[in-house]
Amino acid sequence: MTEAELLQLLVRGEDSRHQFKRDATNADGLAAELAALANSGGGCLLLGVADDGSISGLDAADVRRLNQLLSNAASQHVRPPLSPASHNVLTAQGLVMVVNVPDGLNKPYMDLQGRVWVKSGADKRHVTAREEMQRMFQRAGLLQADQVPVHNATAADIDERAFGRYFERRYGQSLEAAGLPVVQLMENLQLAQDGVPNLAGLLLFGKQPQRLLQVCQIGAVWFPGTYLGDTRYLDSENIDGTLEEQFQRGMAFIKRSLHHVQAGRGFNTLGQLEVPEEAFVELLVNALVHRDFLVSATIRLFVFTDRVEIISPGHLPDSLTPEQIRTGVSSRRNRVLAEHAAHILPYRGLGTGVPRALGAWPKIDLLDEREANQFRAVVWRVVTPQVVPEGSDPVTPQVTPQVTPQVTPEVLSLLAVMQGEMKRAEIQTALGLKDREHFRVAYLVPAVAGGLVEMTVPDKPQSSLQRYRLTVAGQNCLQSHASKE
Repeated sequence: MTEAELLQLLVRGEDSRHQFKRDATNADGLAAELAALANSGGGCLLLGVADDGSISGLDAADVRRLNQLLSNAASQHVRPPLSPASHNVLTAQGLVMVVNVPDGLNKPYMDLQGRVWVKSGADKRHVTAREEMQRMFQRAGLLQADQVPVHNATAADIDERAFGRYFERRYGQSLEAAGLPVVQLMENLQLAQDGVPNLAGLLLFGKQPQRLLQVCQIGAVWFPGTYLGDTRYLDSENIDGTLEEQFQRGMAFIKRSLHHVQAGRGFNTLGQLEVPEEAFVELLVNALVHRDFLVSATIRLFVFTDRVEIISPGHLPDSLTPEQIRTGVSSRRNRVLAEHAAHILPYRGLGTGVPRALGAWPKIDLLDEREANQFRAVVWRVVTPQVVPEGSDPVTPQVTPQVTPQVTPEVLSLLAVMQGEMKRAEIQTALGLKDREHFRVAYLVPAVAGGLVEMTVPDKPQSSLQRYRLTVAGQNCLQSHASKE
């Protein structure tokens, strides 16, 4: 660094990468500065410079003393030791020692008291938050969240039959033939530790994983418009269970929320999903396998009229960017989970999932939102205007604009029993159905989504006063089918 370069740097002032100090006399204090820079991407410490950027200068004796102090602080007062490089810049006011601290490869770096320091703007701070500490250990490869034993979990929380089927399918041997207890086999496969299932083991083979891992689920909502803050919704579901169950139910939610197109298929067939299913398969699997388990948040699945969003807790690891993953570059966050998921889910690893999704449907945005600590995949739908027959009412706010109502026999039978304003239970009884969930998914939700039935209290879908009635479109549909019979 030349004097001119030094002066330019000083004009810009202190920041998270540049720290000014007039002098240093204490090895512990200097060690804290070095550790903070190494933990925060690296930077440089300038000795012989006041806080305001003015050069106080050092003489030759100061430099010799500081070199000895620097060596002692970096090697004896930082754990693990650091190896900063230094050089001196001669100015009219005296020498300035420039100490370059590289981004640490063995984070986190601590002082002799075991404290972890990081940069916070131009200052440094002591890391106390458990989650932040865990994340630093994770980046250093010292902590793998999916391998952490789950507190209060026992071998009784494992579905032995499910694990047995997996074991036999993958290794060609039954549990009985293996001759070892299930928990021992799981330990051998890095799915348990000291008789306690870890996070990966519980999510893959747990009986009720969310009893102990409440945030490890999917929150799914189907909105009637494009606004996330809308208080109305067409469908919602908390999707729990094992990773395989979450994937299956998540895909089912997506498929029933989107419309189908004929695409050359027969009149009586369901048709083809408006967005290729493969795109959602790859993105949903990636969210389930690669989410950051140190973030206390669920995976979120939002269906809007113009897009589908899959939001995974945690931003991309290390320096990985959306542009890189588009080309197949990958970085495994949950190594053990990914290894076993490859034999349970339609997951291949190797960074091929996102390119396949883009190949199936290019209209996908990948957003690494570091401040929000999340990764968001946005799948854009093709919005086509809905034709409203002359003389009929416009589509109600609950209707997805691009949905062309597909009147299934179930929906048609629902329309046929509607008499004025009816409660959900009354409609179900009139249809002679006992399974409430089947009635909701196969009958009621498609009828509302198709604009054939509307809610009397649309702003409060769960209201005890909620009733349902035919729309004009529903009446026309019913009359049209009656005339054809």
